[in-house]
Amino acid sequence: MTGATTAAGRPADASDAIVVGAGINGMCAAALLAREGWSVTLLDAAPDIGGFIGSAELTRPGYVHDTWSSWHPLFLTGAAYAQLGPDLHRHGLEYANSDGTLTASVADDGTVTMAYRDPAATAREFADPADGAAYLAALDRVGAHIGAIGGLLGSELRGPALVRHALGLARPGGPGELESYARDVATSGRGWCRREFRGREVDHLWAPWLLHAGLSPDHASGGLMIPVFAATMHGAGLPVVVGGAGRFVTAFRALLDELGVTVRTGTRVEAIEVADGRAAGVRARTPEGQVVLGARRAVLASVTPAALYTELLPAGAVPDPVRRDAVGYRHGRAAVQLHLALSGPVPWTDRRLAEVPLVHLSDGSASTAIACAEAEAGLLPRRPTVVLGQQHVLDPTRAPEGAATLWLQLQEMPRELLGDAAGEIDTSAGWTPRAVEALAERVVARIERHAPGLGAHIVGRHLIGPADLTAHNVNAVGGDPYGGAAELDQSLMWRPGPATARHRTVIPGLWHIGASTHPGPGLGGGSGHLVAEQLTRPSRPASLVAGARRAVTRSR
Repeated sequence: MTGATTAAGRPADASDAIVVGAGINGMCAAALLAREGWSVTLLDAAPDIGGFIGSAELTRPGYVHDTWSSWHPLFLTGAAYAQLGPDLHRHGLEYANSDGTLTASVADDGTVTMAYRDPAATAREFADPADGAAYLAALDRVGAHIGAIGGLLGSELRGPALVRHALGLARPGGPGELESYARDVATSGRGWCRREFRGREVDHLWAPWLLHAGLSPDHASGGLMIPVFAATMHGAGLPVVVGGAGRFVTAFRALLDELGVTVRTGTRVEAIEVADGRAAGVRARTPEGQVVLGARRAVLASVTPAALYTELLPAGAVPDPVRRDAVGYRHGRAAVQLHLALSGPVPWTDRRLAEVPLVHLSDGSASTAIACAEAEAGLLPRRPTVVLGQQHVLDPTRAPEGAATLWLQLQEMPRELLGDAAGEIDTSAGWTPRAVEALAERVVARIERHAPGLGAHIVGRHLIGPADLTAHNVNAVGGDPYGGAAELDQSLMWRPGPATARHRTVIPGLWHIGASTHPGPGLGGGSGHLVAEQLTRPSRPASLVAGARRAVTRSR
């Protein structure tokens, strides 16, 4: 073991703060604390920082693929970007964004529903003019209350903060407005679309987006998430990092270096040291051996509840209700990624789709809900919703001239693979490479129904299965990239659980951040920002209001 200690048992080379986990929340927290003069050590077991942010030439030279996540509207509209964005851009971060077409959904019968940055242009294509008016009214409603919504996403949902932001939802409509929002939170996305619209365009467009929040069309809170998703993307677009998401990590690493943050990758934390009843540092394993690193003021852990409360902390330090929360925390569906290098653009039957950055193959709630149910039953869906990212439409540097890339995400996968709903793929050995290969063939065949001849354009392929996700990031338990199921009982003031919902834990000096904590998964850096704000400016509540207001400006 290396690392000198004092007579009191604390490492002599302690930092003010240790941040465990260098994903988006860990990076944001480390940078924000360092900006306020704290000495910070950022640790991650992976070879590089970034978590599920990165890019590489995964298929062939000249084809750059965002390996895991890709789209950054949540980051651009968040409070972390409001503070760190100028410095990140100074270190080379550049975004390409959608201006005209935004997203589209393609049904099995070939029906295409389009969304544009301009909400009015989107609404004009609805078959029923009343639905178009109702859609614009829903966006205006979100815009009118974005301060309160942002406040709920950017503060601890306990005590005065909850009351203050809840009252903000009541203005200007009074108590009835607050009750209406409560109803939306209790409503599924499918139910909200049926209630608010006569036609199916809104459901077709936005129900598949619930997968990106870890939900299904029939989960509660979809009635709030659909209009929030729509307003955010109409306002902020679908920005991607020019040159690949890896350049986001490069810019962040340069900022952390500039701020004096000590970054140690390849360092797996094995325990959080507790001294005198307080978090005092960590014990970690490096290629050179075990080290003890001290924290004078705080330890921030971006890990799952089970890892924090049943593995990293001494058993006697964790009260029974907290341990029960951690043990009972549920993880969500798994995911699979497919990266394709194409010799030319996707040969869409509907030529409009060639200019759409992100396309869903889905019938809306009708097919997506079935695929989710099959995945929950341990089955490969027979008709999985396919998320097709065409990043080269926004950023031509992603592929050689005249060529294209496809970023395919499947979010309705079972963590434990028990069978195939179509009875075609051998799943007897679980998530084997062959099962992932067979699933990829199913997906390509599904795309070819709307893009005949796609297979002839494929010149390279790279597959990432659930086991690969977990191997890269231990927080992706069973291949769940969202850090835990996001159903209502594990969201908002119940994430990760009733006894663990505050980021300040029962151990003084120990803070819990990451996708398993409020406000949940995504690339906003919300929990990292929220905790850094509490540690450095306890009198000023964290808020996403400023960034969120900018996000919906264009949707009003």
